[in-house]
Amino acid sequence: MAILKQAEADSTIPDLCREHGMSSASFYKWRAKFGGMDASMMTRMKELEDENKRLKKMYIEAQMQANIIKEAMSEILLNISVSRDGLMGY
Repeated sequence: MAILKQAEADSTIPDLCREHGMSSASFYKWRAKFGGMDASMMTRMKELEDENKRLKKMYIEAQMQANIIKEAMSEILLNISVSRDGLMGY
């Protein structure tokens, strides 16, 4: 945020990038993403990004559980089918 404010206050972008050890491409990405935001908006965006990460993790865990249950049910049904076939033969 401070770097973007410095750029607005007559500092040249190549000088800013050199001073902060970043590429001009990174600066322009930041400006595209954060330009025009104030601190509260950036804080809110960070909160939403964190919430999104948490929800994605929850979804992945739920999918893994569903896959485990599906595999276990398939194995159980296969075992039931095999045992029925074995009983029919006697």
